Amino acid sequence: MLVGPGGAGKGTIAQRLVARDPRLWLSRSWTTRPRRDGEPADAYVFVDPETFRAHAAEGGFLEWAEFLGHLYGTPMVDPPEGKDLLLEIDVQGARQVLERRPDAVVILLLPPSVAAQAQRLQSRGDDEAHVARRIEAGRHEVEAARKIARHVVVNDDVERATEEVAGIVAAARAGG
Repeated sequence: MLVGPGGAGKGTIAQRLVARDPRLWLSRSWTTRPRRDGEPADAYVFVDPETFRAHAAEGGFLEWAEFLGHLYGTPMVDPPEGKDLLLEIDVQGARQVLERRPDAVVILLLPPSVAAQAQRLQSRGDDEAHVARRIEAGRHEVEAARKIARHVVVNDDVERATEEVAGIVAAARAGG
């Protein structure tokens, strides 16, 4: 599981890992938040709150949580045969997954600085108020994630960070 505050680069690292490792399979989370300008249509399964809540009531999520007024959840899925499941989720979700799968590996991905985090969030089109809320929420997320993460990776260089996370995945597969 990749966890970390908004702007840490979880999505970028996850995409790079899946592109380079045919044994990884990325689960697509559901969300009730609107799609951002320029965001790929398949970044999430975008649904309305009623659809999300109905799916949750049916037991359709491995984990789900509310974050900054929107619902996010990982659907119950079985990765294809021979694939390892990669989750890009928040720390609330990671705790829920660990309750079901204590052997899951949690990797905390961090931005190199608050300034870099803010710039990344702004580049997504987030307004200043939203960026401030995400940074404040991120402080709490990081504090909580440090308690459950087996590994911490600083995403100061996307290629280096991807290599480091790939190494953690390889070590986990080898039983390390």
